Amino acid sequence: MALRDPLLDETAGVASRSRRSRGRSPAPAPSAAPLDAAERGRLLAGSHHDPHALLGAHPGPDGVTFRALRPFASGVSVVVGGRVTALRSEGDGLFSGVLARKTLPAYTLRVAYGDDTREVDDPYRFVPALGELDLHLIHEGRHEQLWQALGARVMEHQGTAGTRFTVWAPNAEGVRVAGEFNHWDGTAFPMRSLGASGVWELFLPEVGEGARYKFEIATRHGTRLLKIDPMARRTETPPATSSVVTVDRYEWGDQEWLARRAETPVHRAPFSVYEVHLPSWRPGLTYRDLAEQLPAYVKDLGFTHVELMPVAEHPFGGSWGYQVTGFYAPTARLGSPDDFKHLIDALHRAGIGVIMDWVPAHFPKDDWALARYDGFPLYEPGDERRAEHPDWGTYEFDLGRTEVRNFLVANAVYWCEEFHIDGLRVDAVASMLYLDYSREDGQWECNAHGGRADLAAVAFLQEMNATLYRRVPGVVTIAEESTDWGGVTRPTDSGGLGFGLKWNMGWMHDSLVYMSKDPVHRKYHHNEMTFSMVYAYSENYVLPISHDEVVHGKQALVSKMPGDWWQRRANHRAYLGFMWAHPGKQLLFMGQEFAQGGEWSAEHGPEWWLTDPSYEAEPDHRGVRDLVRDLNDRYHRTPALWQRDTDPGGFRWVAVDAGDDNVLAFLRFDDEGVPLLSVSHFSPAVRHDYRLDVGEDVPAWQEVLNTDAPAYGGGGVVSPDPVKPEEGRLRLTLPPLATVWLRPA
Repeated sequence: MALRDPLLDETAGVASRSRRSRGRSPAPAPSAAPLDAAERGRLLAGSHHDPHALLGAHPGPDGVTFRALRPFASGVSVVVGGRVTALRSEGDGLFSGVLARKTLPAYTLRVAYGDDTREVDDPYRFVPALGELDLHLIHEGRHEQLWQALGARVMEHQGTAGTRFTVWAPNAEGVRVAGEFNHWDGTAFPMRSLGASGVWELFLPEVGEGARYKFEIATRHGTRLLKIDPMARRTETPPATSSVVTVDRYEWGDQEWLARRAETPVHRAPFSVYEVHLPSWRPGLTYRDLAEQLPAYVKDLGFTHVELMPVAEHPFGGSWGYQVTGFYAPTARLGSPDDFKHLIDALHRAGIGVIMDWVPAHFPKDDWALARYDGFPLYEPGDERRAEHPDWGTYEFDLGRTEVRNFLVANAVYWCEEFHIDGLRVDAVASMLYLDYSREDGQWECNAHGGRADLAAVAFLQEMNATLYRRVPGVVTIAEESTDWGGVTRPTDSGGLGFGLKWNMGWMHDSLVYMSKDPVHRKYHHNEMTFSMVYAYSENYVLPISHDEVVHGKQALVSKMPGDWWQRRANHRAYLGFMWAHPGKQLLFMGQEFAQGGEWSAEHGPEWWLTDPSYEAEPDHRGVRDLVRDLNDRYHRTPALWQRDTDPGGFRWVAVDAGDDNVLAFLRFDDEGVPLLSVSHFSPAVRHDYRLDVGEDVPAWQEVLNTDAPAYGGGGVVSPDPVKPEEGRLRLTLPPLATVWLRPA
């Protein structure tokens, strides 16, 4: 069977021009001067920095020398103005000859494999398809749209359609493009090094959308590595690992959403988040399937945003996306990049913002991915003590290297600009900030000032936040930061890290400790529920009940609660009422909105069968979901609960020291001073005639939400009529294990 020309494989997203050779063979061209032996050896070994200097067409005193590298070809001819001239074989797949011409002509190559002859463009006739400004910005680490310069980009270059391949590999001896279009043999496609930038480039005519590829890297150690494209914008579906040439064809319909996204700063707007693991929310659904179901579900429950656990490509599904290999590619498990855009568009058109988990702290060690990318530490630090993340067996990024920092800053911009993501929740910030994070003495060194702070990480986070907020109006960044690092949400121009919001891990931990206790013991842990207000205004906070709290033996939220099934659900409802009223934004992980009892499983997802009307206990779970819907509804319609989240004047304790009664009561105020009173009673007894000093400013109070309402599965201890204070004191009947909200009647 005749071999196909690798450049023109129709199965690889490539146009094909082929013809059978007929008649006599063309007369051969005069012989070209042989290549220097060392140059020839480097070219054939894939370790030449400038193959374009040897291949292609080059003028000389005797005419124009043509040289082509076509392994396995039985013959190569050059076609100029319709005239075909055979090149002479130099062995090892090299063909050359001299044409008596004074100037470089337009030409093509005819490559024969037995009886099959293909006419192709020569990749080595093209000037670099990457500009000097791009190279300068890459070298300086300031290319904010790096994905437009590096990676695989379909384009027209010098009047010819094809794909430009570019990759940063500064330590490589040579780089070649290997793909299905050349049967994964990169011998014929060595790339050229573009000066001191560390970037390698090759334009391949007629290679197009859908082609699978990798980079074959010759290292200084004499080894060869087959690596993915770090900038690939599409990948194969795992466990396959190839990068895929892609073209953006999506037409957005969310212009109205983007136009009003920046109208109100996020810390002064309602912000309640439904956290989702897309592959398991409804197992088996694609991005486009999800676009039909997820927006409607989230809108019905009234959440303002969804937060997607990492969607960037990752080889191991069990990592839930937190061990990323394809930082610029949404996971192919659920569809194409355009399919993912369709999902985001659908959420926006439903009025729902999209937050995405982003993982710049580390990456896995897979030998086909970023690790030791060009044979040396490149994306990771060279110091072994700093290279490996001690908790996860992964590599940390070398944030002190400008090109690596640029790779990540541009990645943050990429998701927000190209995919219209509304915000990034940045994973594992604490592990980035401290040199001694999870390290023992002798495993780390102090910074230049003798401290523990990783100054390179601080600079990176500041640059990322400043760049993103400058470029993308209305975006928000959220730090998962679990320590008392100061200024996480302080602006960068004031010395802070520049995040918009920070997860309040302290509130989450303390409040869950309190809720896990039997009510008779809660008075000894009362401070666990009040301590958060000591620091509530030191940062702009999100109150997270996330996936991390409902896996690995930590139990689902309702299962953390003490008592029988009725009491656990009552505790669950009361806790959510307290959470939605507390200063800060809210985040709730999927499945907790209907009080599933089992821990989350990434294989099976939420226990949707609990909400099936045919299940006899379905009303118990429906009641909790109805409460979540009403919490979000009242929250939206009550500016006191979000307008002054970062203003201490928007909060006042009413009952802070009622630990013996298991009662917490406080007022929230909006910009006009209109209050909302939240009273949480974490005891299973009914308390009659309970007195709260609310002052005389409000003549009467009306109950607007009660988690003990029968509709939610409660006991029905409610107060439908307005309640008037007497000498500034409000007398209430407190339902058992419940939170009550009241507003001026």
